[in-house]
Amino acid sequence: MNHRLHLRLEQLERATEQLLKATAALGEARSHQAPGPNQWSAAQVVQHLLVAEQGIGQYIEKKVQQEDGLVKSGVGARLRSGLLRVLLRVPFLKFKAPARLTALMPEGASAPPIAELTEQWTASRRHLERLLNEFPAKLLDKAIFKHPRSGMLNIYQTLDFMVDHVLHHQRQVQRISKQLA
Repeated sequence: MNHRLHLRLEQLERATEQLLKATAALGEARSHQAPGPNQWSAAQVVQHLLVAEQGIGQYIEKKVQQEDGLVKSGVGARLRSGLLRVLLRVPFLKFKAPARLTALMPEGASAPPIAELTEQWTASRRHLERLLNEFPAKLLDKAIFKHPRSGMLNIYQTLDFMVDHVLHHQRQVQRISKQLA
């Protein structure tokens, strides 16, 4: 894995670890308690991030196999990626999860136990790490992942999004904790 990918993966690991610690600190019962009607519990937030990461990994894996059809990501992708990063860092902004991602979430308010979600996420992260270890250098500047709102991103921009996505939801878990306290 090249150094830039490694640094981003480390950032992602730290952000995920903090989010999982904050969720586990709520305890099993409260982590599954929604703070209000039509709101996610902390466990559902974790599950959403897990499902998103698994989907991103599958998408990247598929695109790497189709490497001949990939185009170079350009200035437009850099601008859209930068805007997405800024918007995800604005504390009061909320985003509706894409319908495709919501469809992958189990029905109802329940989510698996936090220990099970953590175990699944660890497996998913190891899969992502293997993908990044084997990621072809000639594809580093190619558009490899289609974000639902900002379009095609290269692998660096994709990992930046993943870090910012976890950090965005970290703030959500903090809000949930305060509301349940």
